[in-house]
Formats: sequence, structure tokens, C-alpha cells
Amino acid sequence: MTNIVDKIYSKLPVMSQSDQKIAHVILEDPAHIVNMTISALAKKANVSDASVTRFCHNLSLTGFHDLKIQLAQADGNKKSHSLQDIGKDNLQSGLKQIEDNKIAEIEATLGNVSSSVFEDVLNLLTHSRVIQISAEGDTYPVAADAVYKFNQIGLFAMSSGGSVETAIAQTINLTAQDCLLIISNSGESAALLKQIRVAKENGMKIIALTNRSDSPIALEADYHLQTSARQTVLQTQYYFSRVSAFTMIEAIYLILISKNDQRIENIKKHEAIISNQKI
Repeated sequence: MTNIVDKIYSKLPVMSQSDQKIAHVILEDPAHIVNMTISALAKKANVSDASVTRFCHNLSLTGFHDLKIQLAQADGNKKSHSLQDIGKDNLQSGLKQIEDNKIAEIEATLGNVSSSVFEDVLNLLTHSRVIQISAEGDTYPVAADAVYKFNQIGLFAMSSGGSVETAIAQTINLTAQDCLLIISNSGESAALLKQIRVAKENGMKIIALTNRSDSPIALEADYHLQTSARQTVLQTQYYFSRVSAFTMIEAIYLILISKNDQRIENIKKHEAIISNQKI
């Protein structure tokens, strides 16, 4: 189950300016908010008391008291750090802060996985004739990694090389025997949503990896696996991280291997074939 800290992180990129101010104060030290009044939080965030109440309602909370209860119950109350604030004077301190954030991303990503959804995803990947994997821009390396890993264990996977136009052309030729795995941090790519529509017309099942369960891509998918971001860059402008998406692909890959010994043999065969390319 997603705790309130994870929920705030996932919604942060699409929050209003006022809500972002409140969110950043909360994420800087979630445990401290439990002992604050609504007026104290509003003053620190430079917003009104009413804005804090709206912030709580936008998170589907009954009010500020509900927020404090959920913050107290949250497991992952770690500080968020902007890269503007770390590593300037103390490199080791900066590296430690990055380490803490990346560990929090991994914990939040794997800790919130639904076992039933994950099992359904594994079954779909195992029984699909073709696994098409699509992503855009900075997320595409995760798709390339997934293609390599899945093919190595005997599951035929393909991607477009980063071109969504080519990806859609590929999807046109696929059928209900195949599936589409979409990787998108924001879950808001118009091009990937267009590809999903084409895939659905062909009867394909859709798996989505996004940071938000309420994102358009997540809502269009048959199966959604939520990833988490912790590091912020330039304060509020940037929330991208590939670590959580890579982690989810790695988890899928390792569990698939554990379920079938033949997949280890496939890896050995592949490594033997390419071994002469290594020094």
C-alpha cells in the first residue's frame, strides 16, 4: 500500500504552485510535521491555512489531522534533497544524501508492489508471443535494458530504438498474442498513449510502469506497477530518476529466472556465444 509520503512524491510534478510549496516543506522533514499546527505549516510554506486544507483534500485526506496521522504511520519518512543543496562543501555528505534518496526510491518501488498484479504481469510476459517495450527520451535506456534482459532468458522482446513513430508502426503488426510494456515516469506522454490505443485495437494487453497510479497511461493500462522518485533537481523543476524503473525491470527479470531453471541455461548459452567478444 502506498503511504502518504510516496503519494506526495508521485503527485508533486502535477501539483499547483501552492501545493508544491506545502509539499516541499512536508518532504523536507515529514516527522516534524506531526508536531506542527496547520498555521505553523502554512507560515513555513508561505501559504494560507485554507491552502493547507485544500492540499489535504487534493490528496483525498479529510483534513490536516488526517495528514498528520498518515505521516506518523508512514514507513519511509526520509528527507528529500535537491542537488542544489548537496555536495558543494562536503562531497561525502552529498554522496550520502544521494545514497539515502536512491535507497528510498528502491524501497518505495518494491515495497508497494501488489503480489497479485506482479504475478499477473509475470504470467502475461511469459505467455506473450512478442513483448513490445516502449519509452521516450530519458526513459528509453530502461526499455533497452528490458529488451536485452528478456531476450537473454528466452522471452522475445523488441523496441523501436526510441522512436515512438516506429514503435506505433510495429504495434500495427502485432496481435492479441502479444503485449505492450510502457515505461514512463510521468505517465503523460501523448505519443505513448496513442500507441496504447493502437495496441488495444489489436487486442493486446498493456503493462505500465509509471510514477503515478492516477496518470493517464496508468489508467489506460491493464496492469500498473508504480515506481517512485525521491531525488529532486533544481528544487521544483525536475523529478526524473531511472533508478526505480530499472529496479522494477530487474525485479521482474530476477523473479522470472527464479521460476524457470531453463532461463539460467539460456543466459549461459548467450554468454558462451558472445564470450569471444570479451578480452
